[in-house]
Amino acid sequence: MDSTAKGWPLFLVVTAAAAAGDLASKSWVFGVQGMPGESAAIPIVPPLLAVETNLNEGALFGMGQGMGAVFATVSVAAILGILALVARPSTRADRWVLTALGLIVGGIIGNLFDRLGLAGLRWHAPAERIGKPVLAVRDWIHFEIPGVLDWPIFNLADSWLVIGAAMLLYSSFAYREPVDTEPLVRP
Repeated sequence: MDSTAKGWPLFLVVTAAAAAGDLASKSWVFGVQGMPGESAAIPIVPPLLAVETNLNEGALFGMGQGMGAVFATVSVAAILGILALVARPSTRADRWVLTALGLIVGGIIGNLFDRLGLAGLRWHAPAERIGKPVLAVRDWIHFEIPGVLDWPIFNLADSWLVIGAAMLLYSSFAYREPVDTEPLVRP
């Protein structure tokens, strides 16, 4: 394989799989459950884990509600920054980092798809929003320890982002032999 292409296939496959898994799961769950409040939560591991639809117009833990355009812009900038990082031979030589970055970009794409309204959802409530496009992230995984913790509802994209970030954090602390890369310009 041409040294300039090395690493790109892994990154692209992980990115595509992460984004596809997130989008497929959200489509399926919202197809079965409908919009938030239309169906009761489905217990998976009672009382800890349930499937329950939710729409988040903010970011992590619902912060920044109504700032979807800002988060979409930051998402595009993050994708471009990560692509620039993957363009570096030293990054493309590290399968662990490539996998982490692929998960992160896949998660960003999954949530950006929703923020841009590409899921095609329309608000069903409140009255002043009925019929308007939903520019919010579709969430559906509800984790709760009754009386102790009620974690904000999340989705697979959020999980990919956290796993990718944890992998990068681990990578920054784990000792690994330096990777020899081919020079960009040969003498």
